[in-house]
Amino acid sequence: MHKKVYLVLCFLFATITSAQFHEIGVFLGGSNYIGDVGTDRYLDPNEFAYGFIYKWNITDRYSLRGGVTFTTLKENEYNNNDINRFRRSYKVENPFQEVTGGVEINFKKFNLHDPELSFTPYIYYGLSYFRYEQFYITPNGTIDSPNYNSYGKDREIGIPIIIGFKTNPNPFFVIGFEIGARYSMTDNLDGSNPQNEFAENLNYKFGNLANNDWYIFTGITISFTFGDLPCYCKE
Repeated sequence: MHKKVYLVLCFLFATITSAQFHEIGVFLGGSNYIGDVGTDRYLDPNEFAYGFIYKWNITDRYSLRGGVTFTTLKENEYNNNDINRFRRSYKVENPFQEVTGGVEINFKKFNLHDPELSFTPYIYYGLSYFRYEQFYITPNGTIDSPNYNSYGKDREIGIPIIIGFKTNPNPFFVIGFEIGARYSMTDNLDGSNPQNEFAENLNYKFGNLANNDWYIFTGITISFTFGDLPCYCKE
């Protein structure tokens, strides 16, 4: 009886781990910000972004994924179809670090054990935790020379949604292209809705205060696979 139970458990373990590769790699691309300062373009990478990713491929359809990304969110209003923003000429330059974790789902089976070339679209969703600079903007006499007043770092939660396409030229590495939008739980990545008491008292707020800010990462991922875990069952 014990032998039969052992063989069944071993079979189940072998089924799960038959596609159980780990991946570790890098993200290289660009970032842009969407909010109350800047252009009216939603996809406009304008600053270098880089990071590191890790995936645990539980099956050929589902993976647990985590990563860390670094960039500076930059925007200015000099190149803008909105004449009011162009005249205002505000800008954003906010150092930014993000940690994220979630689930990546392949649209088709993506078996890293297969020596032949394979590919699949995928979608990723999860949670992010990021660190950014808080500031508020004061006109300084003329609207053409505003002051950007920093009052410390803050941390906040975001909701990332990524769509991408990936391929494995061989079983040892994977190349992907992806676009990831993050909805942040703050409206002050750009200084438009400061929470500082001094800024609140002087009403240094502008824009649509009912909408939070977004930020976008666009780029490629290059990851290397490791950790094939076969099950050796004895008779």
